[in-house]
Amino acid sequence: MDAKPTFTKPTIGITGPDTGGTAAWFFTALSVLIAGGIPRRITPAKPQPVAKLDALIIGGGADVDPNTYEKDNFIQAYLNQTLRNKRKSFLQRISSFFSLILYPAVYFIRIWLSRGTQGHGLDKDRDLLEFNLLNQAIEKQIPVLGICRGSQLINVYFGGTLYKNIKDFYTEKPNRHSIFPVKKAFVQPTTRLSAILNVPELMVNSIHNQAVKKPGKGIKIVAKESNDVVQAIEATTEYFIMGVQWHPEYLIQKKIHRRIFKALVKASITKPATKQNEPEAIEAG
Repeated sequence: MDAKPTFTKPTIGITGPDTGGTAAWFFTALSVLIAGGIPRRITPAKPQPVAKLDALIIGGGADVDPNTYEKDNFIQAYLNQTLRNKRKSFLQRISSFFSLILYPAVYFIRIWLSRGTQGHGLDKDRDLLEFNLLNQAIEKQIPVLGICRGSQLINVYFGGTLYKNIKDFYTEKPNRHSIFPVKKAFVQPTTRLSAILNVPELMVNSIHNQAVKKPGKGIKIVAKESNDVVQAIEATTEYFIMGVQWHPEYLIQKKIHRRIFKALVKASITKPATKQNEPEAIEAG
């Protein structure tokens, strides 16, 4: 009798900064583990070859350098460089109770892990790393998820632009910054995101200053706030490239947000055959 083939969990690369980013890494890695993947941390000082990854998550953090979307051919210059929610049932009420406990738990864990780290600023080393990783991921046709900064970077890669500061969109009420779900995002129907979430709207958190302005070539806006601030994008010409402006890793207690990571892991297992002429792997150093 033939032995059953062994299943190997997919390896999911998660990018972040050299300094700080511990909270984001911890919760993103936990989200990947729950979804059935194996997380691997990637930073400018410790890059990883795309050839060893089954999917890529471009994490949140520093703002994307405006030079990358305000100058012609700047992305190519980067790529040419080498790297260094009716009445709830009893079980639903119990679930909500635990969610109320988890919210402050996630908050205090994030604060503890983020102590001593810097604010947004810019991180050109990450820009260089992530533009190259994204380029190679596209060539290899491995799925990509961008979170906050990562979503913005994906848009810029495809030739789109960003709002440097979204405060002018919030004239009637302030732009709330919180890891708790404080904003409502409206999801476009008949999109990949809509198929994943299976809801027309959802509450999301907000820890960002920038947002997608002009979508890049092949990029479709698939979720917005009521004031038109973009909350999610998809690449229509690629296998699986998606960006969400919020941080689903900090809403890990909500099943709807875990679906995003599960979709990424599933896509990493069912990805199409690799394109020919793959780029060389990124080397450390």
